[in-house]
Amino acid sequence: MILPHGAVVAVVDGAKFELFRNSGSEVDPTLSILEAPDLESHNKSAGARRDSSMANPTGHQLDEDAHAAAVADWLNTQVQTRQVDRLVVIAPPRTLGEMRRRYHKELVAALAGELPQDLTGRGAQAVIAALRGK
Repeated sequence: MILPHGAVVAVVDGAKFELFRNSGSEVDPTLSILEAPDLESHNKSAGARRDSSMANPTGHQLDEDAHAAAVADWLNTQVQTRQVDRLVVIAPPRTLGEMRRRYHKELVAALAGELPQDLTGRGAQAVIAALRGK
């Protein structure tokens, strides 16, 4: 995946949120760590689903879904206020699905890509390797 210069990479799972910015080029990306905000995950209804397998989600799953919703809401705000122009989101498939439900149309337009993987805590080099498909 090509990572435009200046693009922000959000690495998310059900409890963690990491941010990087490509300070290098598209050909030779260099990820700089950005400070991720402390998010309040109050939206416990974020995990409410229509399918029967999630009819009674656990408190843990509700917490993870609320975290994903809080990250998506924060990213929406960053895109809408032009703090982020290009964005890549990396998250486990379930978390990514929960986030997609909350993407604003401007965030969708700003997406340079998504990667359904759990890379939280793995560092910038692991993120670059995953984006390169290694």
